[in-house]
Amino acid sequence: MTVNLPPSLMIRDVHLADRPRERLIRQGAESLSNQELIAILLRTGTKQESVLHLANRVITFFEQIQELKNATIEEMMSVKGIGEAKAVQLLAAVELGRRLSQQQTDNKFTIRSPKDAATYLMPDMTSLKQEHFVTLFLNVKNQILHKQTIFIGSLNASIVHPREIFREAVKRSAASIICAHNHPSGNPAPSPEDIDVTKRLLEAGQLMGIELLDHVIIGDHQFISLKEKGYM
Repeated sequence: MTVNLPPSLMIRDVHLADRPRERLIRQGAESLSNQELIAILLRTGTKQESVLHLANRVITFFEQIQELKNATIEEMMSVKGIGEAKAVQLLAAVELGRRLSQQQTDNKFTIRSPKDAATYLMPDMTSLKQEHFVTLFLNVKNQILHKQTIFIGSLNASIVHPREIFREAVKRSAASIICAHNHPSGNPAPSPEDIDVTKRLLEAGQLMGIELLDHVIIGDHQFISLKEKGYM
């Protein structure tokens, strides 16, 4: 729910019981809208508009709340009414949320299916503006030991070299790996390069005795498993 206030209406003009902080105390944080949560982080508006109106400006600027994950301080400060101090407050809150989420998923998350791998990776990868190639290193129970971004950039066989991945797998005593990368276009359909890289990694894994379980391509809140598609 977005609270629509005229710009000239200040938060002090809102009934005490309806103010975001008071509602959070009374009803819990889960009852607040994204706009209200951001308003609490910002604390104050400007001379011209309320903090709720300013919070709504932030949401409108980034279009989707998920875009805040990748926002820079320069982007934050380009929102009218957001100075350095408010930008820092927002970025700190976003980073804290990301770390809390990662801590939960890193707690011996077990991969039982391609969907499990996609569920683990999608929150961080679905909105990235560049291609990121990530590897999950698993133990014999298919629990995640470590996640590492191997490279950032367009995928091709010359860049994704098996030795970089399997060196790390040996270092982590991994029994198997799952590779993944995102398509910023939002379409997870595999390219010829994706298939070529997968075959090279599959062959290297067979030689090393460390199985490549899957190569997952992340799109816009959707994914494709190259194993399910029969490419490995």
